[in-house]
Amino acid sequence: MDIRPRPRPRRSALYMPATNAKAIAKARTLPCDVVILDLEDAVAPAAKHDARAAAVAAVGEGGFGRRELVIRVNALSTAVGVAAWGEEDCRALVAARPDAVLIPKVDDARAVAAYRALLGDLPIWAMVETARAVLRLDDLAAAPGLAALVVGTNDLAKELRATPGRDRLPFHGFLAQTVAAARAHGLAAIDGVCNAIDDVDGFAAECDQGARFGFDGKTLIHPSQIAPCNGAFSPTAAAIAWARRVVAAFAAPAAADHGVIRVDGAMVERLHWEQAHQTLAIARAIAGE
Repeated sequence: MDIRPRPRPRRSALYMPATNAKAIAKARTLPCDVVILDLEDAVAPAAKHDARAAAVAAVGEGGFGRRELVIRVNALSTAVGVAAWGEEDCRALVAARPDAVLIPKVDDARAVAAYRALLGDLPIWAMVETARAVLRLDDLAAAPGLAALVVGTNDLAKELRATPGRDRLPFHGFLAQTVAAARAHGLAAIDGVCNAIDDVDGFAAECDQGARFGFDGKTLIHPSQIAPCNGAFSPTAAAIAWARRVVAAFAAPAAADHGVIRVDGAMVERLHWEQAHQTLAIARAIAGE
């Protein structure tokens, strides 16, 4: 029997401004795996207080079912007068207790520790969106209490003065390194957003690219992106069937002492057995089993 913990699907993580009550209500019905209520970029300075109150209320009201509810706070360096938005956000969320808190503009583990001091034991997801962060990915991913890395492609393009284009060529190295850092430290890895809402083919290609890099899922800016994103980051029927054959083959008595066996004319190692179990586990989790 496989006793490893079941992975949690994070194929689609939809950003929504916390100030939009109708959007929050709709989010409770959408087939995304994660809802990210935004207190940062999507909220005007004059609406920060109301957004925070709305996010806290949404957590308290619940109704999100199997969806993870994550709140993106403001950076700790952000302030109006003497009131720091980020610090106030964190203090409010300690009591509200969402599934996780997404922190922006962090460069390394030391920056994460500043949020940890305010958030207690709440799971933290960290944005990878600064030039310093991509140069310190291993240090960042090693921060205690971190659960996920989320790529912030828009801010990263701004900092680097890069023009990603449809193929995101300038980001390829950073994307691969983010996944590597996440896997090295047992974290989830979530790809950045695609701004071209109406470019259906471009979005599909970007999802496929992210899945091939090894990301668990992708952040989204519109509900129309959920279905194709879920499809791209879900195991295919063929992949599930292959995984079942691999698991069954290694379970056969004849394979008990073998590190390598033959399945469907291909040589399969124990590492493929591990991959097969992962594929089946995520498929079961998606199905709610």
